[in-house]
Amino acid sequence: MAIDRDRLLALAIPDTAQSYSQKDTLLYALSLGYGADPLDPAQLRFAYEENLLAVPTMGVVLAHPGFWPRLLDTGLDWVRIVHAEQGLVLHKPLPAQADVIGQSRVVSVIDKGVEKGALITYERRILERDSGEPLCTITQVMLARGDGGFGGPTETAAPPPTIPERLPDRVCELPTAPHMALLYRLNGDWNSLHADPAVARKAGFERPILHGLATWGVAGHAVLRAALDYRSERVTSIFGRFTAPVYPGETLRTEMWLEPNAIAFRVRAVERNIVAINNGRIELRG
Repeated sequence: MAIDRDRLLALAIPDTAQSYSQKDTLLYALSLGYGADPLDPAQLRFAYEENLLAVPTMGVVLAHPGFWPRLLDTGLDWVRIVHAEQGLVLHKPLPAQADVIGQSRVVSVIDKGVEKGALITYERRILERDSGEPLCTITQVMLARGDGGFGGPTETAAPPPTIPERLPDRVCELPTAPHMALLYRLNGDWNSLHADPAVARKAGFERPILHGLATWGVAGHAVLRAALDYRSERVTSIFGRFTAPVYPGETLRTEMWLEPNAIAFRVRAVERNIVAINNGRIELRG
């Protein structure tokens, strides 16, 4: 049955509340490999509770509403949905602990046709619970491969940021631990695709894959390390387009192109020489 665009745009995704602690902030950083060198004082700012800083990319795991295409009455073929793009705007540096509210809504539904599917963009605003002050805004684009051809608008989605046609200014290679997916899922994404070999094989993968947002987070770590001297307060937004899955244990090579107040980036899984994230961009405070 064809999906109903107006119904999706009006969908009431319940608000979510979360009280996250320093322990949650530490877990997120450790799950992405921060602290791999426990003698590096720059990494310890994110991996040790003394004067703890939150990793900027942690915003994407806060007050998550769960996999609402499956949990709510959406009419979507949720089994065939894949994560296409991820954006995060930081209105200020994230606190190491806070009480927050997540407010989610569908902002666009684009019909790419029967063969290509539908592009669904949803937004989640993270607010401090007591003050109502915004901390960050998350934007996620999902490709609903089984829901194209519903007769909705076919306008072209906004083009992604471009990658310069020259050699990168900086390159950073970071390993991913073989158990990274098992650790990262403790941040709240319990999809068994990232843990159960039988589920992964049924989905067409040789073994469990790494969460896309874990790959995205490792890319953020690489940029902080190689281009920003771990000055996380400079990051104001992050965007990336997912192009291929990553297996835990692979090495991620992040290529960076420096601009006055931005960094373009691309992520490659070294062992298979495939691009896992393309059209990446991080905006910076001056």
